[in-house]
Amino acid sequence: MSNDTAAQPAYFIAHITVNDVEGYRNYEKGFFPVLKPSGARFVTYDDNVTVLEGERESGRTIMIEFPSEEALMTWWDSPEYRELAKVRQAAVTTHSVSVVHSLPPR
Repeated sequence: MSNDTAAQPAYFIAHITVNDVEGYRNYEKGFFPVLKPSGARFVTYDDNVTVLEGERESGRTIMIEFPSEEALMTWWDSPEYRELAKVRQAAVTTHSVSVVHSLPPR
């Protein structure tokens, strides 16, 4: 069953506030070339999320679909992304970075 689970998509959700627009642009320039080898699909980003209940810091939410959690974590831990992440971390306040799992096959 773990092989089936490993093949399920996993979703990367990040919530950030951009503090340094130019620095974040530098991050964006390097982002897609580093993401592409992972087989991920950039789903969306939203600077104006509608909150239906509860509270949320203002900022941007980013959603990326990976073919598996293993693919997501390989990308996240890759030397290329870890180096690029330093550029992001210098330019934003990170509220959260999460992995959301797909439902298991039924």
